[in-house]
Amino acid sequence: MTDKIPSLDGAWALILGASSGFGEAASLALAREAGMNIFGVHLDRRATLENVERITGQIRDAGRKAVFFNCNAADDEKRAEAIATIKAETAAAAQGKKVRVLLHSLAFGTLKPYITDNPDEAITRANMEMTIEVMGSSIVWWVQDLVREGLLERGGRIYGMTSAGDERMWPAYGAVSAAKCALNSHIRQLALELAPRGITANSIRAGVTDTPALRKIPGNDHMIEYATMKNPHNRLTTPEDIGNALVALARPETQWITGNIIGVDGGEFVVD
Repeated sequence: MTDKIPSLDGAWALILGASSGFGEAASLALAREAGMNIFGVHLDRRATLENVERITGQIRDAGRKAVFFNCNAADDEKRAEAIATIKAETAAAAQGKKVRVLLHSLAFGTLKPYITDNPDEAITRANMEMTIEVMGSSIVWWVQDLVREGLLERGGRIYGMTSAGDERMWPAYGAVSAAKCALNSHIRQLALELAPRGITANSIRAGVTDTPALRKIPGNDHMIEYATMKNPHNRLTTPEDIGNALVALARPETQWITGNIIGVDGGEFVVD
């Protein structure tokens, strides 16, 4: 018989990449529908901080706490500072509520081709290593710190945002595709190692979604047109579709779902 897992109400979600796209939608859905408080990590310049203020305001309007960190989520020192604040905040919380959901939704990488006539236009080793670290491997370091500090315990849920790009290629998407493959591999390993602790780990494979990250991909207009035509629902996936799925998947009853790539795409992936 397994230990009873407490409800999500009043617990914390930690969203890496919280200021737009999937991270924004997940933050708002988990606060409004699951009653969770939100730690958000984002990297924004002054010009885009207004959107962060809107998100944190909406979380607080829902009666939940919002503690956001404007920093590079792949920086070791910044991560340590954020973890220290998270530890202090949760220690002061009522009923010992800690982190129950971690979402890795970092979309910062290099979009360059591998092979070009002009060497200056081709991807470099530094470009590749940065992309795989930020969009793939950084999830491991966050999970290590959260578990070591006792902040992510039995009933915890870890989600990594992947895409069909881990299998299907697009011009200049090679490094991001490699990062998604790395992310999925890390998720499977985390699922294996964290199972005895009662913590699950899954990748969420979203359909093509019109987000700021998508708009940076060369040829995104053709990608949007093709995905809309291909999807059985004749529309793109929305960030809200992902947020709603995460609310459902974060429930205590889903503890046997781990180590998977879960498609949230309206059937887009299965259509040729």
